[in-house]
Formats: sequence, structure tokens, C-alpha cells
Amino acid sequence: MLQVVRRNALPWICLATLALAATPAKATFSIVARDSVTGDIGVAVQSHYFSVGPIVPWAEPGIGAVATQSLVEVSYGPKGLHLMRDGRSARRALDELLSQDQYRDVRQVAMIDANGTVAVHTGDRCIAEAGDQVGAQYSVQANLMANAKVWPAMAKAYETSKGDLAERLLDALEAGQRAGGDIRGQQSAAMVIVKGKRSNRPWADRVLDLRVEDHPKPIVELRRLVTLWRAYRSVDEGDALITEGKTEEAMNAYSAAARMAPENTEIMFWQAAALWKLGREKDATPLFRKVFAKERRWVDLVPRLVPAGLLADDPAGIKRIQALAPAAPKKRGR
Repeated sequence: MLQVVRRNALPWICLATLALAATPAKATFSIVARDSVTGDIGVAVQSHYFSVGPIVPWAEPGIGAVATQSLVEVSYGPKGLHLMRDGRSARRALDELLSQDQYRDVRQVAMIDANGTVAVHTGDRCIAEAGDQVGAQYSVQANLMANAKVWPAMAKAYETSKGDLAERLLDALEAGQRAGGDIRGQQSAAMVIVKGKRSNRPWADRVLDLRVEDHPKPIVELRRLVTLWRAYRSVDEGDALITEGKTEEAMNAYSAAARMAPENTEIMFWQAAALWKLGREKDATPLFRKVFAKERRWVDLVPRLVPAGLLADDPAGIKRIQALAPAAPKKRGR
């Protein structure tokens, strides 16, 4: 069952209250969600405010996620995660923090715990248009929007998206922007995804953490960054497969990375180096040519790969690689 809430702000907000609250306005639309298949938990946000990433989205592996916005009280993020870490559900954690906040009428906060339980609050005095919508293991919320279609559009997009969690979060943000978005425009965006279960490998439990600090189209830029994130994940997968001796699988992973980021010379360079080391000189040659044609700096890097074991100690082979670079332009005399 969906829960839809809309709040119309009062025609005025007491300036004294705003001064006491001492919090800047964050006109924002966001989503918190749990992937029912993988258990991953994510939060994504867009705002007409510089560097929204350190303020609105909070997430902790095995615990949950928080989006704190409107006349924002940032502490809802870390405090909410702390309460959920101590065993509170998202609902209990949010209710406890709201009960201690004398300015809760101007807050908008959403929480989701590792079980997928969702809690959301849109204060009666959040600036219109403001509201939220709760669905199965997700919540969308927005304030100071161009119209009241923004958060329902986000919910629909999330529910109908067929991708992984990152894709579904992006789809929700894009739908919110298409529906009107922030009445003031666009500026920054962020996305955080963590594992639903904590492991002894904390570096792997934080799946994705991307920010767009200041950009005329931050959601478009966030999608570009997510695509690059996917490409580099494929590179990492290829490297792991190489160490396991799974050459063909590794090449498939490298090729997938190159397709996702065709203009990225670094991805192409490492793919070429891996192919060359495996004795596939014919396959590596056109890749090295493309890299060197774009940026000659990679030519000088080639011999440095030998001590690291990334290329064989074969001086003739190294010379053949470097010879694939186009001739350096001649310097003009005075």
C-alpha cells in the first residue's frame, strides 16, 4: 500500500523561528530505498544548494539510510543511524528524534532500516510544494518544488525501473526533475549505496558514494559518474579474473568497461597492457595505438610496468609497444 502525503506551508514562516533553528533551507527531492533482491540500501538526492552530498544523504552498511532536508537538521543523519544501530526500527528512530526537536514542523526526514522498514516525516511548515510518498521498501520526499507532481513521479519511476538499485535511484531523480523539480532550479546531487549486511571488509561494504557539488545539470552529471563507476568496477573485475587465470572472462570484463567509457584512455591502456602480457599482441596493438594517439604520456609509462610485473621483462617487446605511438611533432626553431 502506498502512503501519499502533501503538506502546504503556512503563508509565512516566523523569522524568529528560522533564526533559532539556525539551519539553511535545502529545497530538495530525495529517495531512500532498499533493494529487495540484494539487500543493498541507498539514498539519492538533488538540490538547488551547493554540495548537498555531505548534508542530506546518510547511510551505513547493515544499518540503514537517512535523508534529512528542508530547513535541515543535519544531526538526524548520524543520530538516526546510531539509533538504528542500537536496534530501533526506522519508525522508532525517527519518532524519537522528532520528539526532541522543537522545530520538527519545518523538517523533512526519511529513514529506512536494514529490514526495509520506512519512516518519513514532512513537517506542516515545510515550504510548498512539499510532500512524500511511501511504497514497498522505499520513500520519496520533496520540498520547495515547482509543483506537487514531483514526488509521485519519482515513486512511479522507481517502481517501474528495471535496473539495479543505482539505476532505479537515478530513474527516480530524473523523473522528479522532468516533473518540475526544485522551483529554484538545479545545482548539486549525490548518491550513496551500502551493503545490507555488514562484513569484515568495510571497504567493500560501501558500494557507491558519488557527489556532484556544483553543476548546471547535476543529475545528468551524476548519471555520467555512475556510468564511470560501472566501467571501473568492470576493470576491477577483470583484474581479479586475471589473477585467477580466467583470461577470457577478464577480457570480457575489460571490453565491457571500454564500451561503457569509450573515451577513457586509462581503461583502454590497462586493457591493452593485460592483453600484451597474455601474449595477445595482435589484440593489444590497435588499443595501444588509440591510446598513444590521444595522449603521448602513456608511452613513457610502458617501461615502468615491468618492475611491477604488469609487463614482461622484454626490452624488444617494450620497444615494439612504444613504436606504436605516432611520431612526436618536431619543435620549431626560433
